[in-house]
Amino acid sequence: MTIDDPTIEWRISPGLSDYADTLAEMEARAAAIRAGEARELIWLLEHPPLYTAGTSAVKEELLAPDRFPVFRAGRGGRYTYHGPGQRVGYVLLDLDKRGRDVRCFVAGVEKWLIAVLADFDIEGRSEPG
Repeated sequence: MTIDDPTIEWRISPGLSDYADTLAEMEARAAAIRAGEARELIWLLEHPPLYTAGTSAVKEELLAPDRFPVFRAGRGGRYTYHGPGQRVGYVLLDLDKRGRDVRCFVAGVEKWLIAVLADFDIEGRSEPG
């Protein structure tokens, strides 16, 4: 089966979404997108309290390392807290369709988010690095 629908699916999950289950579903969806078997997806959800750890995360930086579960994330950076009331947006897009320029893609998403915030009279800004 090949998906010819170019529209991006938007999904908003109610309640709290388990991080491990979410990650497994995203990995399966990314594989299906690459194979042309699923539409691209932007998924908005909330997690129970947890930390994701990037490649520069050092356990000693956490004040209470056993307070919340910690999940290694395939990204740079240190720790990021996720929890109830914090909406997380996962973007599963085929970058081959967008020139494979990750920096350009991220800059475009950043500009788009700043524009969306402005629609709600919230000031957003870009920071170097």
